Amino acid sequence: MVTIIVLAALVIGFFIFASLYTDYAWFAQLGFQQVLTTRWIAGTLMFLAGFLGMAVPVFLSIGLAFRYRPVYAKLNSQLDRYQQVIEPLRRAVMIGIPVVLGIFAGLSTSGRWSMVLEYFNRTPFGKTDPQFGLDIGFYVFELPFWRSIVAYSSAVVLIAGLAALAACYLYGALRFGGREVRISRAARIQLAVTAALYIALQAVSLWLDQYAALTKSNSLITGAQYTEVNAVIPGREIMAGIAAIVAILFIVTAIIGRWRISIVGTGLLLVAAIVIGGIYPWIVQRLQVKPSERTYESAYIERNIKATRDAYGVSDVKEQNYDATTEASSGALAQDAQTTANIRLIDPKIVSDTFSQLQQYRQYYQFPDELDVDRYDVKGETEDTVIAVRDIDLDGLSSAANTQYNRAFVYTHGYGVTAAFGNQRASDGKPVFLESGIPSNGALGDFQQRVYFGETSPAYSIVGAPKGSKDVELDYPSGSDDDNGGNATTTYSGDGGPSVGNFFNRLVYAAKFQSEQVLLSDAVNKDSQILYDRDPITRVQKVAPYLTVDSDAYPAIVDHRIQWVVDGYTTSDAYPYSQSQSLSDSIAGSESSAYRTDQVNYIRNSVKATVDAYTGKVTLYAWDTKDPVLKTWEKIFPTSVKSVSSMSAELLDHVRYPTDLFKVQRSILGTYHVTNANSFYSGDDAWNTPQEPTTTGGTDSDASAADTSTTTNALGAQTTTASKANLQDPYYLTMKVPGQETAYNLYTTYIPQQSAGANNRNVLTGYLAADSDAGGAGKGKKASGYGKLTLLTMPKTDNIPGPAQVQNLFNSDTTVSQELNILKRGNSTVKQGNLLTLPVGGGFLYVQPVYVQSTSSGSYPLLQKVLVAFGDKIAFEDTLDEALNSLFGGDSGAAAGDSDASGSGSGSGSSDSDSGSSGSGSDSDTGSGSTGGTSGSGATGNDALQQALSDANDALQDRQQAYADNDLVAAAEADKRLQEAIEAATAAEDGS
Repeated sequence: MVTIIVLAALVIGFFIFASLYTDYAWFAQLGFQQVLTTRWIAGTLMFLAGFLGMAVPVFLSIGLAFRYRPVYAKLNSQLDRYQQVIEPLRRAVMIGIPVVLGIFAGLSTSGRWSMVLEYFNRTPFGKTDPQFGLDIGFYVFELPFWRSIVAYSSAVVLIAGLAALAACYLYGALRFGGREVRISRAARIQLAVTAALYIALQAVSLWLDQYAALTKSNSLITGAQYTEVNAVIPGREIMAGIAAIVAILFIVTAIIGRWRISIVGTGLLLVAAIVIGGIYPWIVQRLQVKPSERTYESAYIERNIKATRDAYGVSDVKEQNYDATTEASSGALAQDAQTTANIRLIDPKIVSDTFSQLQQYRQYYQFPDELDVDRYDVKGETEDTVIAVRDIDLDGLSSAANTQYNRAFVYTHGYGVTAAFGNQRASDGKPVFLESGIPSNGALGDFQQRVYFGETSPAYSIVGAPKGSKDVELDYPSGSDDDNGGNATTTYSGDGGPSVGNFFNRLVYAAKFQSEQVLLSDAVNKDSQILYDRDPITRVQKVAPYLTVDSDAYPAIVDHRIQWVVDGYTTSDAYPYSQSQSLSDSIAGSESSAYRTDQVNYIRNSVKATVDAYTGKVTLYAWDTKDPVLKTWEKIFPTSVKSVSSMSAELLDHVRYPTDLFKVQRSILGTYHVTNANSFYSGDDAWNTPQEPTTTGGTDSDASAADTSTTTNALGAQTTTASKANLQDPYYLTMKVPGQETAYNLYTTYIPQQSAGANNRNVLTGYLAADSDAGGAGKGKKASGYGKLTLLTMPKTDNIPGPAQVQNLFNSDTTVSQELNILKRGNSTVKQGNLLTLPVGGGFLYVQPVYVQSTSSGSYPLLQKVLVAFGDKIAFEDTLDEALNSLFGGDSGAAAGDSDASGSGSGSGSSDSDSGSSGSGSDSDTGSGSTGGTSGSGATGNDALQQALSDANDALQDRQQAYADNDLVAAAEADKRLQEAIEAATAAEDGS
C-alpha cells in the first residue's frame, strides 16, 4: 500500500512539474518569462502570507488556551470523555487544524496577487473624487487592498477566537453551571483581547465603507446619492467611532475582569447599527428625498454624468445637430462622392461560403464564419477590403487521412489570405478579389503566407528538422509534385515554440498532451519544436494577464508578414461615481445585470498587440500612454510593453478603433449623451441601439432570440452569456461624417429607448462615429484624428426612419416583394445583407445588398441586387450605382464602386477556383436581370413588367395554397402560370 501511495504521489508530482516546466518553456520562448516568474513569485508569497497569517494565529490561540488551562478544574463526565478521546491526538489536532485552515487561506489569498502588486506599484490618476477629494487611484488601487486586508484579518481573528473558545470550554477554563458562567483569568484575557481586536477591525471596516459608497450601484445611479452622503456616510463614521470605543471596553474587561461594560457597549453598538445604519437613512430617503427626488439628487446625478463620461472615455465626444432631410433630389450626393465610391457591398457575415467555394481549394482549409474588414492601398487609392486567412481545418480531413501522425506532423498550418474589394462586384455577383489563389498573389505584394498561428490552428503541431532532411509538412496543393500527391511540402524554419529535441522535453510534453506521438514518433528530431496555444487572443491573454482582450483578432499584411492585430483593455470596477455595467452584456448586446461577475465602470484601449502568423511572436504596444492602470502594470512587468513609437507606419495604417470598446461606449452614450441632470432623471431623451433588422424582420417581435457570446476578462477568466437582444453591429466604412474629413470610421445608430408595452418609435435619434484611421503620420505617430467620437443628434421633431422602419419599407414594398419572390423561385434563397446607414446628401442613405444562393450542394451566395432608401423613397437595382441614380432622380451626382460591374470576379491576382464549385447555379443567375428601380409607391415605369410581376406573384401564392391543400393539379396549373409570367417579365425587361 505504501508503495502504491508513493508511486501515485510521484506520478502526480511529475504531472505538476511537467505543467510548470512547459509553462516556463512557452513563456521563455516568447521572451515573456518575467511575466510568468513574477506571477509565480507573487502567488507563492501571497500563499505563504495567507497560510502563515491564518495558521500562526490559530495555532497560538489554541496553544495559549491549552497552556493556561486550569489544571485542577472539576469537569463534568462528558468533557472528561471528550478529553480522553482528544488527548492521544492532541498534538496532531493542535498542528493539523491550523495547517488545514492555513492551506485554505493560502489558496484563497494566492489568487489576489494582482491586487497586491497593483497596490505597491500604484499610479495616481491626477483626478479627485467630488465627495472626499481623494485621488481616483485611491479607489482603484488602495481601497480594495485595505478592505481585503481588513476582511482577511477579521476572518483570522474570528476563527482564532472560536478555536480559543472551544479549547477553553474543553479544558475547563470556561464552564457553565445553571445561570452562572465561570471563566478563568487567562481565558478572560485571551477572549476579551480577541474580541477587542475583532471589534476594532469592524471599526476600520466601517470607516472604509464610507469610501466604498462612491462605487455602490443604486437604483438611480452608481455612486453616493443624497441619502448616502447625508445619512449613510456620517452614520458609518459614527458607527466606526462607537466600535472603537467598544473595542477599548473589551480591553478594560481583560484588565479589570468586568464583562458587563463590554457587553453593554456591544448591545449599544447593535442598537446604533439599527438606528443610525438603517432606520435614519430610511427616514431621510422616504420622507425627505422621495417626495422631491429630482431636486435632491440633481447634484449627485451631475457627479455621475461627469465621472461616467470620463471613465468610459466619451467626455470629449463632439456632439452636433444634424437636421437631416428626407427629400432625395437630383445630384444630392455630389458633395459625398468619396463616401459613395467606398460604400461596402460585400457583407463579411454572408460571403464566407463564397470565399470557401472559390478560394478554399481543399477540405482541410477553412475561412471563418465572419470575415474581417480592413483597408489597403491599391494603386494609390485606399480601398475598404473584406479579408480572411485560409486557416487549417483538421476536422475536414477524410477518415483515412485523419491519423494522429497527420494531425501532429503533416497538417500543421494554413496558407495565405484571400481579400476582396468591399465596394465592388462582378457582373455575375461574385466578389472582385484583389488577393487570391494559392499561393496568394495580387495587390497585397509579397509576404510570408504560411499561417502556423491562427484562430483554428491545431492544439499542437511538431515541426522543424535539420537542413537536408526530407520535408514532412504539407505546404499547399500545387498540382505539380507527384511524389507528394500533388502537394508542395515544407519544413518550418521559424522560432515558434519550445524545443522537443531531447528526451526529457519529449517526455514532459508527452505528459502535457497525453500523446505517445511526442515521445515515440521517429518524426521528432533534435531540431523539432512544438507549437501550441496558437490562437492569437489566447497568446496575448497569457502574456498580458492584466488585460481584457477584444473578442475579435483580425489579420493584416504588415511589413511582408501576416500579423494578427489584437486590442487589449485595462478595466476597473472601482471608479467613483461612474456607472457600472456588465462588460460581456454590453459587448453581446443583451440586458445588463447587476449580478454579473464582470462589472466594470472604467475602460481604456491601453494596448495594441500583434501576433506573427508564422513565428507566433507577440508584441505589445502601449497605446494609451496616459492610462494609470497601464502605467501601474508597466512597473510590474517593466520589459513586456513597447512604446508606440516603435510601431511601423505600415502597422499603424491597419490599426483601427476596436469594436468591443465602441460597443461599450455606445451603450453608455445611449443614456449619457444627456448632460443635464433634470433631463437625465426624467429619461425623456434616452436612446437604444436598434436591433439587427435583417434578423428581426423590422420589428421588435424577435427581441428574445437567443444568442451567446464569450468574453475574456482580466487575468484570463472567461464569461459566456446568453444575449436577449440581437443589437445591430457597428460597421467600418470609409466615409465623410458631416463636419469631419473623409476617414475610415466605425459607426452605429440610435433610436428612442424602447419599453415593453409602449408605442415604440423606430426613428433615428443619433448617429455615433469613431475615427478609426491611426496611420498616415509616419512611424510611431498616431494620426491626430484617431479616436475622435462624433455624435450627430437629430432634432426631436424630425422623423428620420430608423433601420427597422427602412427594412420594413423594403420588405413590404409590392414590387420589391415580387422581385424577391422571383429570385427565390425554384431551389434558391435570398439573403439580405448588412443594412448600412450613411449620413450623405444632407440626410441618411440606407444601402442593403441582396444575395441569392441555391439550396443545392456546393452553392454559395452571389450578390444580385442592391436596395437603397432615402427618406421614404426606395430603389431596387442590379448595381448600387444604378440604384442611387434611380433613387436620386436619375443622377445621384456620384459614382458607386460597382459602376463598372463586369468581369469574372477573380480580379487582379486571381487564379482558377475550385473546379467543383458551381456557385448558386442557374437558379440564382436568372435573377440578375430583374427589374429596375422602384419608389415607395412601387411604380417602375414599365406597365408590362409590372403586370408580369403581379401575375407571377399571384401564381406563386396560388401554388403555395395548392400545396397546402394537397391539390397537385392546381399546383401544376399555378406552376405553368408562374413560368409564363417569368417569361413575360424577362421579355418586358429586355424590351425596356
